[in-house]
Amino acid sequence: MDTRELQLLHFALFLGIYLAALLGNGLILSAVACHHRLHTPMYFFLVNLALLDVGSISTTLPKAMANALWDTRAISYQGCAAQVFLFIFLSGAEFFLLTVMAYDHYVAICKPLHYGSLVGSRACAQMAAAAWGSGVLYALLHTANTFSLPLCHGNAVDQFFCEIPQILKLSCSDAFLREVGALVFSGFLAFGCFDFIVLSYVQIFRALLRIPSSQGRHKAFSTCLPHLAMVFLFLSTSMFAYLKPASISSPSLDLVVSLLYSVVPPAVNPLIYSMRNKELKVAVRKLFLYVLLKHKCC
Repeated sequence: MDTRELQLLHFALFLGIYLAALLGNGLILSAVACHHRLHTPMYFFLVNLALLDVGSISTTLPKAMANALWDTRAISYQGCAAQVFLFIFLSGAEFFLLTVMAYDHYVAICKPLHYGSLVGSRACAQMAAAAWGSGVLYALLHTANTFSLPLCHGNAVDQFFCEIPQILKLSCSDAFLREVGALVFSGFLAFGCFDFIVLSYVQIFRALLRIPSSQGRHKAFSTCLPHLAMVFLFLSTSMFAYLKPASISSPSLDLVVSLLYSVVPPAVNPLIYSMRNKELKVAVRKLFLYVLLKHKCC
């Protein structure tokens, strides 16, 4: 297979993943918006998660598809900085939102009588705003830290989108201390959020064991399982991407790893959350029936 055929294959692969992500997250947004039974805190956070996923995958794949289709790898310095900022902002906000969703599940299962007062509409809006705002501050810090470094080892990023590790390889200054500082700060935040999620689920599992009926335990656990799966997918792909040993690094492996942590979670999250969620399945089915009936009537 020659280079041009490989580029077209990349374009087709990226297009398929992108359309699947848009369709899955779009169905969640439409289903929640059109069904009043889903206007609850859990689905409010799920809508925010879907918006972040659409934004995250739209930051990387459209440009990558255009480059593959037109046989170019060009991106402006400003465009690269914007891509880094948006991707880190949306990814950071998503992890903060997953932490907030753990708190929502904790209150719903461990303190059900206080759920209305602790996770009301105002509290939900404040927590979602805090997640988005924290993502902005986190992205500003990393983007400013990265693009303040002078680049002298060429201007070709060996990846399908601009990411910080590849940009640091182009720096001619000693970026070691800055890189370590940024990693320590990121690790501190990630560990804090992860620790909160773990503590929340320790309390949740303790509460589940006290539920007398097996049916009640199964129903409560089914509510938590998709969130746990999304947290695991997000953390495992991100940690492998940024913490893998340099000795096993190669261009092909770096490409696969970048796809895993930047493209797979936004595309797979809707599938994960809808598989064990009967309410969401029913809402999506009703949405399909409504669209079909309206199309037939017209």
